[in-house]
Amino acid sequence: MIETVVESIRVSLVTQHRVVILKEVHGERHLPIWIGAYEAEAIAMELQGVTAARPLPYDLIRNTIGEMGGLVDRIVVTDLSQDVFYARIVIQQNGRTVEIDSRPSDAIALAVRAKVPILVDESVMDRAGVTLGADDDADDDSADPQEVEGGAEDERLTVFRDFINSLDLDDFDRKKGN
Repeated sequence: MIETVVESIRVSLVTQHRVVILKEVHGERHLPIWIGAYEAEAIAMELQGVTAARPLPYDLIRNTIGEMGGLVDRIVVTDLSQDVFYARIVIQQNGRTVEIDSRPSDAIALAVRAKVPILVDESVMDRAGVTLGADDDADDDSADPQEVEGGAEDERLTVFRDFINSLDLDDFDRKKGN
């Protein structure tokens, strides 16, 4: 598993599509995941320390888990299939581990509230991770598994990478401590 942090949430000024960018803690790869506007706002609010007037669903989930004697331990982006990411919320309760299926956007919104690690399965990062801002020479020096292996899914991911790299971005500067 690869530990990541939410580096930013980006918005295309043309299409208004949102992408959450997860960055490896001990590496240079980024994992862009398409998310909805509501989920993007919920993540951004928490990272900026903005409190909603009423609890958001992610606050409700965290509070409910806590009231039932559980603790959110971590979230894991577990798979990528047909351009859809999958995630699990891992909860510790009464000495047992419970895993709940989740959309990555919802899991990430919960993770930033619970201040728990956001992990990405190695195979997901290998297939969909990108290096943002790398110059062409750096790309030539490293063998990209997607280019080496080929295939229809890899080609779709390449289109996704190209889109991410070409966005006219409004970076909300979501890094903690800024």
